[in-house]
Formats: sequence, structure tokens, C-alpha cells
Amino acid sequence: MILKPGTHAATRHKARARSLPRPLRAVLHGLLLRGLRPTRLAHDAAWPQGALGTGRMRTFEVRGRRGQRLAAWLAVPMKATQPAPLVVAMHGWGANASTLSAMLGPLLQAGMAVVLFDAANHGESSAEDFSSLPRFAEDLGAVLQALRQVQAVDARRIALLGHSVGAGAVLLHAARAGGVKAIVSLSAFAHPREMMERWMQAQHIPMRWVGTAILEHVQEVIGERFDHIAPLHQLPRIECPVLLLHGAQDRTVPLSDAHRLRAALRHGELLVVDGDHDLRPALTPHAERLVGFLATHLQAHAG
Repeated sequence: MILKPGTHAATRHKARARSLPRPLRAVLHGLLLRGLRPTRLAHDAAWPQGALGTGRMRTFEVRGRRGQRLAAWLAVPMKATQPAPLVVAMHGWGANASTLSAMLGPLLQAGMAVVLFDAANHGESSAEDFSSLPRFAEDLGAVLQALRQVQAVDARRIALLGHSVGAGAVLLHAARAGGVKAIVSLSAFAHPREMMERWMQAQHIPMRWVGTAILEHVQEVIGERFDHIAPLHQLPRIECPVLLLHGAQDRTVPLSDAHRLRAALRHGELLVVDGDHDLRPALTPHAERLVGFLATHLQAHAG
């Protein structure tokens, strides 16, 4: 067997992680499951009626392959007379569909239908033992599959929009499944391992032994290697245009991540805005550019 430089150390770390005493591994597993289950945020008080604007909305439910029940909302332009191009929006960790509702009005006015949904463990969707970036992507795939049969939308003209972990999920889905015309990525991180390392550093968890064991066990729990799901490694596989938006004052994901993602893009651009990780207050001044990007690639026309 030929080992690449640094592989000896990586192999030793993995062996140490797996050789932890069984009681310690059980404790670690329980703590990680608790940590991988996000806090459930309630929808905004006015959701969904207050967010609708110029459109018709209906609620529907999606059942996924894991047995998860996903609450979803479809908004269609009021005067639509034919199947409309569709934007499917995916919220971030610990958020829900209502946190992206500010985009409903501008997208509907530009002639695009919009789907917002709650990922499992979020909003009004069912509970599971943990959440993860791959599970977010699986939930997105289930919603997209359900929409293929909806006559009000044009399944040939679909774009994706995601925030934070939701952005990572839309990039992962697009890289693996394709079938979308454009992507808007808000506050995406470059690599999940780096996000975990930053979190452990903030919690004063030493990387040696303990940190390595945590990283290894998280990958076992979610069933994916970090390298295989990292947005940085997915972008070169995505053929459609991608618009990256990132806050200049983001304290959760550094701006340097956005520049690394921009360097990996095949087609697209980076827009740095005046804002933090949330981006909701920062999107309004740039809504026209964001909507224009999606309308161009979906061939949508304002009513």
C-alpha cells in the first residue's frame, strides 16, 4: 500500500479515535447526537400570509426516504397562465422556511414560483435523531421529486437558493443530481471540517485526541466523509451558473471562505455585501441583482 504524505499521521488519528473505550464512545455518541440536533425555531408570527405579497400560496407535505415528513409551501404568481419557472429555497441550520420569506415578493413579481420548506428537525417538519448537511440535501431532493408532478411549475426551469448549511445542501444536490438552471448560495462555508474545527476551538476542545475523535465520529454518524460533501469540492462539478453572496462582516463563516469558493467556480460570480452571516437585513438593497440573476437563467419575465 502506498501512503501519501501525511497519511501516516491521519491513519494514527483515526485508529486512536476508533480505539476509544466503548463507554467513552457511547458517551461521545450521545453528546454528538444531541449536538447534531438543531434548536427548533418557531415560524415568524405572520407566516405564511404576511409574506405572500402578489401570489397564490398553498401548503403541502412531502414524505422522504427516511420516513421524514416535510412541511412545504408553494407560491405561484397571481396572474400566471402557464407553468412558471421555480425557485426552491433552503434555510440554514436552526432556521425555517419563514426566514427566507423576504425573497417571496420580488421573485413572484418577476414571474417565478417559489417553494419554501422546513427541513427535518426544523419548523413544522418531523423530528429525527440528528440533522446534517447530507440530510438537508436529501430533504431537498425529496421536495424536488414531489414538485415534478405539480402542473403549476415548469420542472425544466428550476433554480435553487440556500443559506449556510442550506447553501451547502443545494450545492451538494446540484453536484450529484444536476437538473437545475442556476443557484444562489448565501453565506456558504468552504469545508465542514473547518467549521467543526472552529466550533471546537470556540469550545476550547483540544484537537489532539478529543477533537480528532469527534471529527471521525461525526463522519461515521452522518455516513459521509467531510471531503466528499464540502462545497469547495462540489463547485467544480456544478455546470450551472452560481451566484455566491457573502457578508463582509460574517463572524460565523469568514469572508476568506467565499473567496476560496469563488476560485473553485466554473460559472458564476461572488457578491460581497455589507452584512453578517444572517444576511436578511443585507439582501434588500441587492434583491434586484439577485432576482435578475435567477430570472435571466430561468428565462422568466415580469408580469
